[in-house]
Amino acid sequence: MLKSVFTELVSQYKNETAETLWLEINEHYNGKDRKYHNLIHLENMYKELLACKELITDWKTVLFALFYHDIIYKSTRNDNEEQSALLAEKRLKLINYPEDRIAKCKQLILATKSHLPVSDIDTNLFTDSDLSILGYDWETYYDYSKNVRKEYSFYPDILYKPGRKKVLQHFLSMTYIFKTDYFREKYEDNAKENIRKELTKL
Repeated sequence: MLKSVFTELVSQYKNETAETLWLEINEHYNGKDRKYHNLIHLENMYKELLACKELITDWKTVLFALFYHDIIYKSTRNDNEEQSALLAEKRLKLINYPEDRIAKCKQLILATKSHLPVSDIDTNLFTDSDLSILGYDWETYYDYSKNVRKEYSFYPDILYKPGRKKVLQHFLSMTYIFKTDYFREKYEDNAKENIRKELTKL
C-alpha cells in the first residue's frame, strides 16, 4: 500500500524517479535495527492521517513528511529529525517540488522532535498521528513499548528504565498529550491509561 501511495505521489512531479526513491525509503525503514520506527509505523500514521484528511490543508506535503520523517533513525543519535529533514529537502528538490512546500515538509519533520503545539493545523495533526499508538489498545501499545526497548537494547535496564520513565512521566505531566481535538477525543484517555500501566511495569 505505502509503495503505491508514494510512487503515485512522486510520479506527479518526476515519474522516472519514483521507483528509485521508494527503494531508498524501503531500505532505510527495513533496517535490521528498526523494531518500531519501520514501515509498520508509517502505515499506522498513514491510516490515521487518511481518516482526518479533510482537516489537512496540504495533503501532498504531509505525505512527503510522513515518508521522510524517520528515514534517518539511529537510537544513539540526537539529530535524527534534522538529518531526515535534510534528506527530504534533497530528494524533493530532485523532483522539483515547490520550494515553499519543501520548507513546510522540513518543518513538519522537525516538529516530531518536540511534539509541541504550533499554530499550523497540519503540523499538529501530523505530530499527533506520530503519537497515536499511545492511545491504541493495551496489547498493541505494549508491543510498541517492547519494540522501543529493542531499539535501545544496547542500554542495560539500569540506564534504560529511568530514561523511559522520564519520557512517560513527561507525557503524563502534560495537560494534553494530543494537540488537536480530533486526536484528543480519539486517544487521550486511553493513552494516559496505557502510559500509567507501562510505568507500573518498569
